[in-house]
Amino acid sequence: MVTLTSDALTRLASAIAVPGYDPASVRAGIVHFGVGGFHRAHEAMYVDRVLNAGSTEWGICGVGVMPFDLAMRDVLRAQNGLYTLVTTSPDGTSAARVIGSLVEYLYAPDDPAAVLAKLADPETRIVSLTITEGGYGVDDATGAFDPQDERTLADLVGGEDGPRSVLGFLVAALRRRRDAGHAPFTVMSCDNIQGNGRVARAAVLGFAGRADPDLAAWIAEHVAFPNSMVDRITPVTTDETRESISAEFGVEDRWPVRSESYEQWILEDAFTAGRPPLERVGVQIVADVEPYELMKLRLLNASHQAMSYLGILSGARYVHEVCTDPLFVSFLLGYMREEAIPTLRPVPGIDLPAYCDQLIARFGSEAILDTLARQVVDGSDRIPKFLLPVVREQLQGGGRIARAALVLAAWSVFLEGYAEDGIATPIVDRRIRDLRSAVAAERETPGSFLDYVPVFGELGRDDVLRTEFIRARGQLARLGVREAIRALVTG
Repeated sequence: MVTLTSDALTRLASAIAVPGYDPASVRAGIVHFGVGGFHRAHEAMYVDRVLNAGSTEWGICGVGVMPFDLAMRDVLRAQNGLYTLVTTSPDGTSAARVIGSLVEYLYAPDDPAAVLAKLADPETRIVSLTITEGGYGVDDATGAFDPQDERTLADLVGGEDGPRSVLGFLVAALRRRRDAGHAPFTVMSCDNIQGNGRVARAAVLGFAGRADPDLAAWIAEHVAFPNSMVDRITPVTTDETRESISAEFGVEDRWPVRSESYEQWILEDAFTAGRPPLERVGVQIVADVEPYELMKLRLLNASHQAMSYLGILSGARYVHEVCTDPLFVSFLLGYMREEAIPTLRPVPGIDLPAYCDQLIARFGSEAILDTLARQVVDGSDRIPKFLLPVVREQLQGGGRIARAALVLAAWSVFLEGYAEDGIATPIVDRRIRDLRSAVAAERETPGSFLDYVPVFGELGRDDVLRTEFIRARGQLARLGVREAIRALVTG
């Protein structure tokens, strides 16, 4: 067994690919907020390929701002920034690679000044983000900047200790670069949000505008916020993940990543101060990301919501359990083809029905062991971004919404706290108190769950949606999950 450090690279088994460059010689041209499993399976992996191709000015400096980022700091410090990425194909075949693109890591509470200095350094040309859907402080219904988290609110007030939030760091660093006469960095969101670049822009401008309208105007004129679409299923690393990777590849890695073999990154070619040659390593650089992101958000991400609430209520735990079940597969394909695809624009180079079949094959991979619980974290952020746009456009065009309505009904039942077998549902949501109140009101007045404005906005008052939602909740109560699905699929 080999403990993963830079000194151990030459002793790793031949089955593990290692960097063809010296990570110690790489300069960090990218700063990334939110170093989690997805970032390490996606952007950091692509950048590792760039570094292997010889462009060694594009290493990544990771930054953590949350208490749970302490663990990442300690692991990366112990492993010299290295970690093992294991990708698994649907047939169960695995491949392992040590990724070396994370050449530095800063935990902001340790030294906020160091993070600011790194962001203000002209060598930092891109700041990328995976800070989750709720991390931008942009209201889903209005699109306006409306932060709720305490770190962002504290930074808006200001203090002597320096920034605490991602937006606080971004705006403070851009102010420094403007005042020093340096070109600004690009802000590149890699979160699963429709128009993620536009959302990031709204957040940064909203934050800057409250304190310094002149700075906000400068950012609006000079800073690029490219949109992107990212895709790679990446379950949370568990002790079982560590043990299986250790047994298979002979490497002791405190925080490896296991993901599916499929990868996709569609990126708008809009950068302030240059970018890595990502098109040479599998990234599709385009002028308009929207057709691709709508495809992914409304087919893949919305299907995760569609399968997860119904699956959890029926007693399932893993994604592959529901996506190898013919009843659920029929339901999911019906949602994709009859409700989601009609809302999409043509997607250059993509056969949409074939893409749907490919999704089912990916979802059905038992080797990934992706949990349904992972898909439902912060559902009140995900539902409005992934599923409700489909409902809205289908209603506008007179299309079907029966499957989407059943998903919304299942979400509301899920929020009541128990699956059909009496097991507690895994609810993790920043709006949980309000959501529970909305569900409680539903018991007295059917359809009132849809009155929860932070999620549904004006859409919740639509008569057709309310009728379908009430009917779907009734079906779940009378028939149970599987028979409610069967009635819909065969009806």
